[in-house]
Amino acid sequence: MRINSLYLENFRNYAQERVDFDPVCNVIWGENAQGKTNLLEAIFCLSSGKSPRTRGDRELIRFDTEGFRVEGSITSRDRAFISRIESFRGRKKKITVNGVPAKSASALGQVLNTVFFAPEDLQIIRSGAAERRKFMDMSLCQLRPKYAEALSEYNRLHEHKTRILRDCDQRPDLIATLPDFNLRMAETGAVIIHYRSRFAELLNESAAAAHRECSGGRENLTVRYQTVKTVTDPMADHRQLVAQLLEHQRQHHYAEVSSRQCLSGPHKDDLEVLLDGVSARSFASQGQTRTAALSLKLAAREIHREILGEYPVLLLDDVLSELDPRRQEFVLNRIGGGQVFITCCEDDRLGGLLQGRVFHTQGGKLSV
Repeated sequence: MRINSLYLENFRNYAQERVDFDPVCNVIWGENAQGKTNLLEAIFCLSSGKSPRTRGDRELIRFDTEGFRVEGSITSRDRAFISRIESFRGRKKKITVNGVPAKSASALGQVLNTVFFAPEDLQIIRSGAAERRKFMDMSLCQLRPKYAEALSEYNRLHEHKTRILRDCDQRPDLIATLPDFNLRMAETGAVIIHYRSRFAELLNESAAAAHRECSGGRENLTVRYQTVKTVTDPMADHRQLVAQLLEHQRQHHYAEVSSRQCLSGPHKDDLEVLLDGVSARSFASQGQTRTAALSLKLAAREIHREILGEYPVLLLDDVLSELDPRRQEFVLNRIGGGQVFITCCEDDRLGGLLQGRVFHTQGGKLSV
């Protein structure tokens, strides 16, 4: 799986740019705020339909323009694809694959998969559960179209139920609509739990191996999936998961109405990350946090390969400059077998370590 070329028009600070990539390794260097991360962001968008850095498309549109276009020539499963995203102010985003309009962004994930790692991803370990759910969702939405559909539907139902709970003081009749929303949320929530629990199991195995190697065998990393308490076995069949989610909703009905918040469901899920049996979030040092986050991302890359039979495109944003020489060597030893993009601030930073194409970016323009 690789991206052969990329065309950008009014995306971030790129007015118009077309670039051909090396099938194995691409180094993008330049000073800060010149467009290195923006280039990786555009590639990620071609795998998910959205940015890993923003919630909406508005911030992706270049200043004083009305919209952007991103187009990639991609080789995947020994086939050639052209994926395109167009987003203009006041219009619905348009996604096409080989000229055919896509019903949803999940169509992009069936062509191109990416794993994106940036220094901010340390928040996967340090921050709250939302960051770890986002990490799972970014991978699973690319890997499993049914998951992407279920997550989109669940989020829509959750938003609607939240509005009902917020307005039921003024409109008590709205309470009567909650059982229908609860049932549909339980049904879609069971699908989400099914995929997340299996992803977490694979992640635990691969991340533990990566972390042992990176830490020189000194530390053991464990990943545990956590969902609502009534779900005793996240690996159970769909019918049992639905019943257990409905029971959790029943137990929290009065608390939800009182607080006007949706308190029950997989939107509260978490991944517990442990180092030698203790919480990495609470007790990990800076170096341990960086190693754990890196291990999770590299494990996600291995999971993509196991499921799809080929490596996803790996996007490393200024990661090596944050690592000591031992961890740099660990990363470089782990990125073989697929296409990789690495950004850095100095042109000679990776010159002796990697072979491939080197690009310089300045003011939204790329040069070789």
